[in-house]
Amino acid sequence: MKTINTIIFDLGGVLIDWNPEYVYLDVFKGDREKMQWFFEHICTSDWNEEQDAGRPLKTATEERIALFPEHEELIRMYYGRWEEMLGGPIDETVSLLKSLFDKDSYEIYALTNWSAETFPVALERYEFLHWFKDIVVSGAENTRKPFKEIYDIAIDRFNIKPENTLFIDDNQRNIEGAEALGINGIRFTSASDLKTSLNEYGITL
Repeated sequence: MKTINTIIFDLGGVLIDWNPEYVYLDVFKGDREKMQWFFEHICTSDWNEEQDAGRPLKTATEERIALFPEHEELIRMYYGRWEEMLGGPIDETVSLLKSLFDKDSYEIYALTNWSAETFPVALERYEFLHWFKDIVVSGAENTRKPFKEIYDIAIDRFNIKPENTLFIDDNQRNIEGAEALGINGIRFTSASDLKTSLNEYGITL
């Protein structure tokens, strides 16, 4: 069994519930088909990820409006009502996180794909974000998971050894990006499954 002394958490989808549906499902009056069309063709996940990699929100918004002027109002909502897309903490995972901190046996960090412009909102809203020893925010680094550069930044800044590190993320491609550098990965699906996976690494909670 590998010796784990460092644990790195992703944030969105693991510890924090964020979903643009919280705004747009109401805007589209419950019409899920129209909402999905908008996400697949206008404010796409690929477009949003560019902001996670450091592109300014204003630049991104104006770029979309120039391409799709007929959808200007809907496009401006994406970041204009961004705070309403925060569904709150994922309590079961936050509870596991607290148990890890209470054990005081591990160095615990976070590595997140998140716009540098919106992350301060999360820092203000979620007290548990201040528990981490350090957080690498993709938007502040002008790169993002799953690119090698951001893992290199985390390895250097956290001063960690990949083989002794465990990375938890809900996106398989991000896990694969970490594993390519020798970091052990757990794909997050639920708090209960995470607890089981941690136990397999000798981490009992």
